Amino acid sequence: MSPPTETEHQHSDWCDPALGQETFGNYANRWYEAQDLAVSTMQNYRRHIEKHLLPEFEDKALAGILRADVNLWEKKEKAVYAASSVKTWRSTLHLIFEDAIDEGLITSNPAARRRGRGKRAGRFRGRGPEKVITDALGILLTAERTALLSGRDDEFVAVVLKGYTGMRWGELVGLEAEFARPSSIRVEWQLYELDTGELVRCPPKDDGYRTIDAMGWLSTLVADHVARTKPSPCPCHGKTYVFQGQGAARTGGHQGAKLVDVARRAEVSTGTVSNVLNHPDRVTKAKRVRVEQAIADLGFVRGAVSQNAAHWRRNGFATWLFTPAVSGWYPKKAPQEVRPVPLFSEPWPGIPARGRGASERADACWLPIAQGLTPHGLRHTHRTVMEDFGTEWVLMDERMGHIDGSVSARYAHVTPGMRKRLMLHLTEQWEGALDARLTLCPTSPVHVLDDLLRARASVVQSPRNRSQPCCRSRSRRTARRC
Repeated sequence: MSPPTETEHQHSDWCDPALGQETFGNYANRWYEAQDLAVSTMQNYRRHIEKHLLPEFEDKALAGILRADVNLWEKKEKAVYAASSVKTWRSTLHLIFEDAIDEGLITSNPAARRRGRGKRAGRFRGRGPEKVITDALGILLTAERTALLSGRDDEFVAVVLKGYTGMRWGELVGLEAEFARPSSIRVEWQLYELDTGELVRCPPKDDGYRTIDAMGWLSTLVADHVARTKPSPCPCHGKTYVFQGQGAARTGGHQGAKLVDVARRAEVSTGTVSNVLNHPDRVTKAKRVRVEQAIADLGFVRGAVSQNAAHWRRNGFATWLFTPAVSGWYPKKAPQEVRPVPLFSEPWPGIPARGRGASERADACWLPIAQGLTPHGLRHTHRTVMEDFGTEWVLMDERMGHIDGSVSARYAHVTPGMRKRLMLHLTEQWEGALDARLTLCPTSPVHVLDDLLRARASVVQSPRNRSQPCCRSRSRRTARRC
């Protein structure tokens, strides 16, 4: 039988068998090189192909890969990795095969799922664990603890901003000072962290350009932060960002005495040296004198050891600041196991103990605020809060950077009244959180929150605020003795 004519070929599923003998590895490389997508997407595709697809299919001919082969590969991957991750890798595999079909290399997609096949009754294939959210007081307490862990006010402002705007992590890190305006936050860029550690300045996810309305108190909080920190252009992008990283930059080159050298000479912890430099009132006179003498003897120069990193790192922020704040526990890091955040119980809600022997010197630890909450969970929290307020869908989508392609959405528009109602609701929620925090303790070791609490106490004239109870008697509500 002769092969089909050109006309017959265009109207059939016939494919020249010789074409399908190209190996998956060779075609996947060609396919990847032909893509012209965002840097983040290209990085993800490369990782999916090199780490998960090529090890299984690289030397197999495209036409020789069967549905059973793909299903077996998926089963093996799920034994090692999360089902949601495997689903993503299979989607990439499906996309590659679809393009191979378009090129006439194969006739069917072995990665395509057959509806209802291989699915257990009562289980949704793509279902994942429910996202943890929190409430207004939870946002405030998390912001306070995060600032206590970092030792500065920046993280307090950032967590509050994220909780009350629903910004994505990359949008928060990439917020440039010029886009933090008196009554709004403009999302124009994000900083996306590549596997190499490089932070790429790119458009927001799914072209989520938007202007987020900001309450007066939130705009003031951010503006005061910028005025206090006086940010300068970063060395990587030449842009001035609202927030700067918390960790030390790996600049190298400084050969002088370090903070740890001063601590060893004075026979105190590094936390004590830090307190002498930043909060001398918290250190006894005898220790302060020893530290000051060690500084003079060693010629220690404050700020010469290193400079702050230009930007936060997603994993570092979540692992060492956010997660310990919401859970009260530090993660496992050899040689240390998972452990409570050690605290000095006074002033409330507790000051993290640092340095060698911190656990032995501490006398308290935090109770969880919202176990399992992640920085992205604040975005879910903001959306849920708006749902609870009865906010119109069109305004919620605008604020979150979502696009509703339905016909009804084309006829819905945001009005000034919608915006005003949401701003009032969010302001009432914020003031309620401050009132709840006042009942726990009228002061805070975090300076920016302490100012907010004092200002709120002067506005709310009530017996509760005029006869403030001792913080020590109330600290047991959210902290416990270790």
